[in-house]
Amino acid sequence: MNTQTHEAVPHGGKLVNRILNEKEKGEALKKAQTLKKKQMSTREISDLEMIATGGFSPLEGFMTRNDYEKVVHEMHLANGLPWTLPVTLSLSQEEAASLKKEKEIALADEKEEILATLHVDEIYPYDRETEAIKVYRTDSKEHPGVQQLFQAGELLIGGKISMIQRPKHEAFSEYRLDPADTRAVFKQRGWKKVVGFQTRNPIHRAHEYIQKCALEIVDGIMVHPLVGATKGDDIPADVRMKCYEVLLRDYYPKDRTLLSVFPANMRYAGPREAIFHALVRKNYGCTHFIVGRDHAGVGNYYGTFDAHYIFDEFKPGSLGITPLFFDNTFYCKKCQAMASVKTCPHDKTDQISLSGTKVREMLKEGIIPPVEFSRPEVAKILIDAMKQK
Repeated sequence: MNTQTHEAVPHGGKLVNRILNEKEKGEALKKAQTLKKKQMSTREISDLEMIATGGFSPLEGFMTRNDYEKVVHEMHLANGLPWTLPVTLSLSQEEAASLKKEKEIALADEKEEILATLHVDEIYPYDRETEAIKVYRTDSKEHPGVQQLFQAGELLIGGKISMIQRPKHEAFSEYRLDPADTRAVFKQRGWKKVVGFQTRNPIHRAHEYIQKCALEIVDGIMVHPLVGATKGDDIPADVRMKCYEVLLRDYYPKDRTLLSVFPANMRYAGPREAIFHALVRKNYGCTHFIVGRDHAGVGNYYGTFDAHYIFDEFKPGSLGITPLFFDNTFYCKKCQAMASVKTCPHDKTDQISLSGTKVREMLKEGIIPPVEFSRPEVAKILIDAMKQK
């Protein structure tokens, strides 16, 4: 396992902040109300917030053509920095026709409330088929990321953003820490080496095992569950958050853990999203990042360890964060402990490794999975949620 330590320098060298101060907000809102308005999708609103807070540093806005094409084809920005996923704002042909002469536009949510302005650099066409194949490795409309891509407009608009007001979030307010906030927490706690853990699922014993293995070589862990939009059959964020709270409360050292939410949307881009998740956690102040099996995967579109192999496609040190790769983990009856294929010599018949599907079936029937797979407190929360549903 590579344990080389990097300073937690933001990607590109500085943490971007595109949120206007109080004085600027009033003037900007007054001006924005006179501008032509673009209504954004849920993903675009999420990306807007991530850009504004510095989570997507070094991006200062939605991508212009040069950055977009470099990212799609070469997994780098035009300035040479590694970056693997397009961060774009789409327009229909009709919207593009009405906005083509504008130098600045207002960006609004689904209720037409103005959140930001965009300083228009460029409106340009793009090839959705090429993006699908390059980024998602498939053009199947069954893939949730590809499906979303083909629902977007036919053109893209790029330029810097200036955020006037944040999207309204009613849930998880105490856990909504921006990159500047998490960095301050790490500094205050004296954490020099911090590992980030991305999740969109409840944490079961295998996840707990790899997190605690990582904790052996760092000062602290940031459990950073994604709470933006996910697939309809993923477990809702509010249920998952209860699971994380009880697990960290009862089974983790409080002074070495931080629970904070990640407001991004899932793209389900597998290997490319693994790199993306690592770079974003670097912006939050992490020096290390856990990459499990089938990271950010969906269906059978990606190989089990494709999200590990993609890190070899980047020059050593160029990502500026140390990936920690973990193999398939399970409970071994002979070892009487959690283990992986790297540490356990025993036969598969001694290994308890339940599939997510099997666990969901058990939970639906009110059956608590074996303690070797899930902590009972977590299982109870999930069963109660299933019953209410």
